[in-house]
Amino acid sequence: QVLDFGWPDLHTPALEKICSICKAMDTWLNAGAHNVVVLHNKGNRGRLGVVVAAYMHYSNISASADQALDRFAMKRFYEDKVVPVGQPSQRRYIHYFSGLLSGSIKMNNKPLFLHHVIMHGIPNFESKGGCRPFLKIYQAMQPVYTSGI
Repeated sequence: QVLDFGWPDLHTPALEKICSICKAMDTWLNAGAHNVVVLHNKGNRGRLGVVVAAYMHYSNISASADQALDRFAMKRFYEDKVVPVGQPSQRRYIHYFSGLLSGSIKMNNKPLFLHHVIMHGIPNFESKGGCRPFLKIYQAMQPVYTSGI
């Protein structure tokens, strides 16, 4: 049995996708004592870390998101085979997923509308001060707006 839950490289999967992946893994593993799950991806291996850490928390192997991330990082350190969950968005999504499991976060099926973006304070990235921000907005993984460079 092969299931494809792919998402674009360097992106974090939607929370619904993390839920679907964990449920599919749990269903398969509980269906038979000899069943195993093999994870594979072609891109950034940190994505595997998101799935593994989420499942460790989902299945109560780890009691919290932080414990799942720490346990995964230690396993990676010893085996040196998988990149740890290091991107801030990936770590943040594991915490969001933890909130879903605990009931402190609820999924919202209503559409969200972005009306404006406000930046408080201008970072000093250039030698003369200031910066030139660039904004790219995605909807369902498709770019819908790109600001001028």
